[in-house]
Amino acid sequence: MAASPSPPPPSLPHLNKPLIKTTAALFHSSFHRQRSLSRNRARIQCEQSGFGNGSHHQQQQQLQWTVDCVTGSDPIHIILKPPASTASPMPMNSGLKSSKKVCLFYAAEMEALAQRIAAQSDAIELRSINWRKFEDGFPNLSIPNAHGIRGEHVAFLASFSSPGVIFEQLSISYALPKLFISSFTLVLPFFPTGTSERMEDEGDIATAFTLARFLSNIPISRGGPTSVVIYDIHALQERFYFDDNVLPCFESGIPLLKSRLQQLPDSDNISIAFPDDGAWKRFHKQLQHFPVIICAKVREGDQRIVRIKEGDPKGRHVVIVDDLVQSGGTLIECQKVLAKHGAKKVSAYVTHGVFPKRSWERFTHDTGGHPDSGLTFFWITDSCPLTVKEVKNKPPFEVLSLASSIAATLQI
Repeated sequence: MAASPSPPPPSLPHLNKPLIKTTAALFHSSFHRQRSLSRNRARIQCEQSGFGNGSHHQQQQQLQWTVDCVTGSDPIHIILKPPASTASPMPMNSGLKSSKKVCLFYAAEMEALAQRIAAQSDAIELRSINWRKFEDGFPNLSIPNAHGIRGEHVAFLASFSSPGVIFEQLSISYALPKLFISSFTLVLPFFPTGTSERMEDEGDIATAFTLARFLSNIPISRGGPTSVVIYDIHALQERFYFDDNVLPCFESGIPLLKSRLQQLPDSDNISIAFPDDGAWKRFHKQLQHFPVIICAKVREGDQRIVRIKEGDPKGRHVVIVDDLVQSGGTLIECQKVLAKHGAKKVSAYVTHGVFPKRSWERFTHDTGGHPDSGLTFFWITDSCPLTVKEVKNKPPFEVLSLASSIAATLQI
């Protein structure tokens, strides 16, 4: 005898015309039952027409719901599965990240650079600090409208140009994160003690480590650790002098140099010279597309002189690259040895033009193709604002501003 057909699944009287409530709209549903492949499951399709506050298109759009009924148990288990979401068309500019509004405070000597940074983006708003002193010489500082920066992203543009200004700027850096701000970024373009990073004799003090510890103790803001932005720190291993309370962000001025070199009429005849192995290690990967010349100091009797260790400058416009310059003695020796070996022109670039005691006056301008007598260009950035004021409009010096780079970094 033939087996009797399987009985249909029990009727679902309460699901014939359900109303489904959501916070956005009410949906009227009509169900169409259909047999499932599974013996103990029934599948019901539900076409829903939305109405409410949506657009006309949304009201007319039909959405497919699935209701699974597990009938092999008592009571019946009903699984209501919503329709797969359909992505709405993206606006043309949806891929553009909205700019983060930043309140930028600045040290007094950094005002010109701060104005250039603010000119890069409408999202950067300059804020002032009252820099005063008591009669005994100690700082008397205040932040105007401190309540007005609550919940804002805040940055401070600092300049540790001398030991006398570090204390007052550290005081500001310690105070700002405590004003219930969303995040805090300290922009310190030049890390002044970076060259004092090693101990050669017992009792030597690595002041680079000391300053890093000062910065590492900046309080945490509501948004987390402070970001410390530094350009072309003398040695990358100094990253490990900072502890986990801050996030050191090491940027470079080399992209500014590369952009400037592309503008030169002899841009296809550029070679890069490094005054020592340390400069080569620091920058050669960023300048690997240029022919490279490496100089080195060697001892001859009681003197240390500069010689070419690798590369040929003959007929080339050679650009000497280093992170900073102090007295400038090494750069001048490199200039002379490159000219002696046939360089057509010699220029120089350093991110930080420190030039204590006006040592920039040692550098003369070559205007007639005589590289042994001077430099065609000497590029520096505005990381040391006091130097920028002194060398402005004085060839061979030319200032490449960090403003656009800092403005972009503040959006990270």
